[in-house]
Amino acid sequence: MKSIGTVFLVGAGPGDAGLITVRGAELLGRADVVVYDALVNKDLLSLAPPGAELIYAGKRSGAHSIPQDELSRLLVEKARAGQCVVRLKGGDPYVFGRGGEEAGRLAAARVPFEVVPGVSSSIAGPNYAGIPLTHRDHCSSFTVVTGHEDPDKVEPEVDWGQVARAPGTKVVLMGVTRVKTISEALIANGMSPDTPIAMIRWATTGRQQSVFGTLRTIAAVAESAGFKPPGLTVIGGVVQLRGQLNWFEKRSLFGRRIVVTRARDQAGQLARDLLERGADVLEIPTIRIVPPTERRDIADALLELNAYDWLVFTSPNGVAAFFELFFKAFEDLRDIGGVRIAAVGPATAGKLRQLHLKVDAMPEEFAAAKVAAAMAEQGSLENLKVLLARAETANRDLPKHLEEMGAIVDDLPCYKTVPETEDRNGAAARLMETGADWITFTSASTVENFHARFDLPQLLARFPGLRLASIGPETSKAIAALGLKPALEAREHTAAGLVKALEAAREK
Repeated sequence: MKSIGTVFLVGAGPGDAGLITVRGAELLGRADVVVYDALVNKDLLSLAPPGAELIYAGKRSGAHSIPQDELSRLLVEKARAGQCVVRLKGGDPYVFGRGGEEAGRLAAARVPFEVVPGVSSSIAGPNYAGIPLTHRDHCSSFTVVTGHEDPDKVEPEVDWGQVARAPGTKVVLMGVTRVKTISEALIANGMSPDTPIAMIRWATTGRQQSVFGTLRTIAAVAESAGFKPPGLTVIGGVVQLRGQLNWFEKRSLFGRRIVVTRARDQAGQLARDLLERGADVLEIPTIRIVPPTERRDIADALLELNAYDWLVFTSPNGVAAFFELFFKAFEDLRDIGGVRIAAVGPATAGKLRQLHLKVDAMPEEFAAAKVAAAMAEQGSLENLKVLLARAETANRDLPKHLEEMGAIVDDLPCYKTVPETEDRNGAAARLMETGADWITFTSASTVENFHARFDLPQLLARFPGLRLASIGPETSKAIAALGLKPALEAREHTAAGLVKALEAAREK
């Protein structure tokens, strides 16, 4: 008989994927089933194993994907089937998240469960808007209440008179559509109409929006700004500190929605760099790395490795793919022999250094002629054998330049790129619904595959404010082949250079 599984009620945090706990991330990494809510950052779903079952159980006002009773039954059934179930809930499971009800149903069904606390939006939202909930000069306590009560209750749960009389900061969750009623109730119960108030939506993400006013004016301010859920409200003198403490919304790329098109296993650093600068990042990988069509040539090249004078890598993908195959054939890195190594770009060189391999030649600029010239600086290439380890379909310029210098070139496909069509994090749907400010391209293949999936000229016509950012000249050529022109090309042809170029464009 199969043993019963465990349900983990995991707090996903307020929106920023980086705010999930280490324990929550670890449990996602071994989940068989992930049941997630509407306000969960879907980028967290990438932490789950590829074969995990993902079940959307979103709850938004007036639209419940799965009724609560049915959802609780689902958790019990999945656990009784022996599966590891992660119930991923926005914020903290026990702060207005109905986690207590779900835990109660699991306990009644004798299903093992664990609750993993999360960072509540009631704390994180004000923090990211530059508002401390407590401050020695203002208050030493805060109150958290819900602004969206159970409609089946005969009497309201929140005593607004008591809330008005309570000292300190007030935080109202899920009360955006009732802010006028709530403000009037607080004023009627003795609070000054001039009490500062802030409303924050999509807190802790690049989509964050904040509006400010007083209890008297906030409803009109919110209506004028088109302020809609999801959001929270902060009431009290601490709101005045925002002008001094607003750290998040002052970041260099805050409010810019930027599409990252790199392969999923490579997008991490670029996405992190953009997120750290406040951008709203849509990760839409357009390519996936898979083994090449023909592997016999690789086997032959590995057997004759000592016959080569130069080994050339044009991307981190080439390094990873080549050495994965190398270590299947050899146990010792010294079997690579005395071959000299050329790398295109610091990321490729960094990947080689992780293997404790010295890079003998690296051009400052990624252009075929520059690569060949950097190698030639080490001595004549006449009659030298060069092994070029790269993608199955790649530009012929580099081998052509090497051959013109007298080298004997074997152009070895050690991996190939295929289109990525999965939209596990919902980013592609968001792009098609509301557009973006920038699409970043880091290789010709990302341009070609993105165009095959979305029709780039049509997408730009649909969203006139959308601009293209290229990492370097080879990528720009692929954009030009579509009859388009990038709005910027990174001066330094690296992910870091691309981020710098986007920052510079923001300042203009």
